[in-house]
Amino acid sequence: MSRITTTLDRLRTEGRKALVPFITAGDPHPDYTVGFMHALVRGGADILELGVPFSDPMADGPVIQKACERALRAGTSLRGILELVRQFRAEDSETPVVLMGYLNPIDAFGLDAFGEAARDAGVDGVLVVDLSIEEAPETAPQLRGYGLDCIFLLAPTSTPARMEAVAAYGSGYVYYVSLKGVTGSSQLDPEDVAEHVREIRAHLALPVAVGFGVRDAQSAQAVGRCADGVIVGSALVQRVAELAETPESIPEVLESTARALRDGLDALA
Repeated sequence: MSRITTTLDRLRTEGRKALVPFITAGDPHPDYTVGFMHALVRGGADILELGVPFSDPMADGPVIQKACERALRAGTSLRGILELVRQFRAEDSETPVVLMGYLNPIDAFGLDAFGEAARDAGVDGVLVVDLSIEEAPETAPQLRGYGLDCIFLLAPTSTPARMEAVAAYGSGYVYYVSLKGVTGSSQLDPEDVAEHVREIRAHLALPVAVGFGVRDAQSAQAVGRCADGVIVGSALVQRVAELAETPESIPEVLESTARALRDGLDALA
């Protein structure tokens, strides 16, 4: 079993929800990313999502777009991010790490070369935002062949046919985008989310993690009532942006923010 599945199974047994924070790797500089990752784990993160910066992050709002720009200006690359994961693994062999990004950097790397390098660095899963389900029959088995979970997105507009395709080719968990739009949107409707999560569960057995629109302990708790995991991205990336000139202060803020989210989710138990 993958680290992702092991972690989610354990949390389910404990009656707890997964906290999945997202940060953009290399923002504001690659030298700080590993420290940020450890800080989030200390704050209670169960799975870490690392954004791979890309020059045209079409699914992301302005907060993560700017984070990608800062990271790219600082020289962040996919190969460099794999080295950061390797450094993280030197001290943490248990927390799952998912790379979230776009297909172009992986294509440039080469799918097999990337799969091998990601596995060797200690990556557990890959979420490629612009990887269509039509490409899944070829791509997902290749990634799985390197021990990487292939995580797919579902949206409010996803059809039952797409849900069933994700059930066939996805692994680890499914990322439900809670609203139409880009990252950083804030019009979260917990009742609507719960209705869609119920529909997703009717078509697949994978754990469901919900992202987009989750910003604080209150919204995390509202989503956690129906989901297996809660993904928090833009709210954390915004804190990094606000403190980019004093990056040494960021770990403490990330840890305390994660702890507040963790406490909110644990209150559900």
